[in-house]
Amino acid sequence: MGVRAYILIQTEVGKAAYVAGHVREIPGVIGADDVTGPYDVVVHAEASSVDELGRMIVSRLQMIEGITRTLTCPVVNLE
Repeated sequence: MGVRAYILIQTEVGKAAYVAGHVREIPGVIGADDVTGPYDVVVHAEASSVDELGRMIVSRLQMIEGITRTLTCPVVNLE
């Protein structure tokens, strides 16, 4: 099993649906939902390694027009 993470995205006003639609097209993205609150889109993603996850975020996700900030929350198994 690889690395899973939730990525919280802030967007420019009115860009949440546009951003979520484009994020869903990125390989490794399991889902992307528009939400309310301090973040506009929540993404569930997986990759084979932390390095691959980082590359996906920096080279693909953060390049989408309308994204102003991201916060990556890796999933941990505490059992």
